[in-house]
Amino acid sequence: MAQTDAWDRETDLLVLGTGAAGLSAAVTAAASGLDVLVLEKTEYLGGTTAYSAGTCWVPGHRHQRAVGATHEREDASRYLDGVVGDKAPRELREAYLDSGPDMIDWFDSLGVRFWHSRTVVDYHPEIDGAGVGRALEPETFDGRLLGAEDFRRVRPPVPEFALFGGTLMVRRAEVNQLLELFRWSPRAAATALRLGIRWFFDRLRHPRGTRLAMGNALVANLFHTLKNRGGRVLFNSTATRLVREDGVIVGAIVESGGRELRVRARRGVVLAGGGFAASAAWRAAHLPHPTPQFTRAAEGATGSTLELGLDAGAVLGPDHDDNGFWFPSSIGRRRDGSLVVFPHIWDRAKPGIVAVTGSGRRFVDESVSYHRFVRAMYAAQRTGEAIPAWLIIDSRALHEYGLGMIRPHTARVFLRTYVADGYIRRADTIAELARRIGVDPAGLAETVRRNNHAAETGVDEEFGKGTSPFGHQYGDARHQPNVNLGPIATAPFYALPLVPTPLGTARGLRTDTDARVLDENGAVIRGLYAAGNDADSVMAAEYPGAGGQVGAGMIFGYLAARHASGQTVDRPDAPAPSQVGQ
Repeated sequence: MAQTDAWDRETDLLVLGTGAAGLSAAVTAAASGLDVLVLEKTEYLGGTTAYSAGTCWVPGHRHQRAVGATHEREDASRYLDGVVGDKAPRELREAYLDSGPDMIDWFDSLGVRFWHSRTVVDYHPEIDGAGVGRALEPETFDGRLLGAEDFRRVRPPVPEFALFGGTLMVRRAEVNQLLELFRWSPRAAATALRLGIRWFFDRLRHPRGTRLAMGNALVANLFHTLKNRGGRVLFNSTATRLVREDGVIVGAIVESGGRELRVRARRGVVLAGGGFAASAAWRAAHLPHPTPQFTRAAEGATGSTLELGLDAGAVLGPDHDDNGFWFPSSIGRRRDGSLVVFPHIWDRAKPGIVAVTGSGRRFVDESVSYHRFVRAMYAAQRTGEAIPAWLIIDSRALHEYGLGMIRPHTARVFLRTYVADGYIRRADTIAELARRIGVDPAGLAETVRRNNHAAETGVDEEFGKGTSPFGHQYGDARHQPNVNLGPIATAPFYALPLVPTPLGTARGLRTDTDARVLDENGAVIRGLYAAGNDADSVMAAEYPGAGGQVGAGMIFGYLAARHASGQTVDRPDAPAPSQVGQ
């Protein structure tokens, strides 16, 4: 294919994927004057980002600068040195830190804005340089601005993380306010009324509420911004092969609408397909054993864009041990029979909950980040049965805080449904509960005894639960003497099984600081970029703070498009990042 007239379509930048990374690249390129075409293999926009909180972890962002935080860049660099160390090229994470604030300012100028999550604590607060307030939450977005057809293209949120069957999205702060309804809070009532009125009138015309929050808000705003600048998105369209001419990637063969198209990309192709969390074969090859059987990632994250890069001469980065970013999840079914993979993000930190292995013993501070929790599961699995792990809770805490799919203050008549279908196990005594879930009764009895003693003293002598500021933010501030410790004493007792589920994958194609893909010799494959989970993680498989994945996708999508649009100097002979771990 050497002749220009052989192309069916031409564009400047061809982007594969519509998550944070792909849309960041597309919007940046379009706003820089390039013609942009984006391919989305499914019918919905947003990939896994649309399911997520949409948070970006960006030390030194504009909101921090506005309040006089002048040392964030240096502190964050020191923090990442402690968290990541030599597991990934230092120059890549330095590019992340250097470019993150600029990226946020750039998108702010385009109308894609973020709120400052002032109190969110980094995931390793014990490491030097850790901070508070580096996370940014997408501003809510009015889906009506998209028009009815494009609004329906935005991937709906996980129903369990929204209200009214997934039709009303709420921010995390609003969830906390709404829970005060059970205490007759006037502020909670005002929030419920405001959200409910908007939702009611939305439902007269739309399949769900048009006030979008979290990841839905981010991808919808990026989509809106892209279209306003002439960018195009082809849905149900897949690139099957990259085309190279004279050593340069110049386009792709695309299947779209039952046709095969030859699409020329004058400035290059960006791989942003979301990694491989949704592929059973890739999970078996690259994730630890026992191999995760479920994921909360979008169904399009199958590794197909990684395979395009590998076929074009790219290489995967080094093995990062577990190669994933993790949620502990419970698995259930909705009334219609569809599968629920429910990520346990916040509930584990509430008082009156312990996590145990088959020995009946604890293995972790339950209030640590979801990623660290799963890491602890795999570590415990080496010496015993920790997959599944079991969350143990009594009826008082279950009623007060809920657990997984079970919402706080669920009536007993509805709770029986979760017991009947096997989602959660119930027993009148701890000994009976142990037998029902197959853990050691003596071990579980001793664990509950020690937990109840710790709840009285406020001191967890085993794992220090309740001493970390990270855990404090998700505990119960009203509970004393420790916001994360409470008794397990009120029958009946319950147990919920958790399994590891990848929310994203860390092993991807090796890239440089401009997001250009590298071959096995460390040389740039001209015309080919990768961002998001298609690029080898700049943090290896470490997770520094809320929004680390979306942040990396946004930043390196932005850098890829800046390079493609000529806003950075092309350095074909620049040294590649050090080959860490090889």
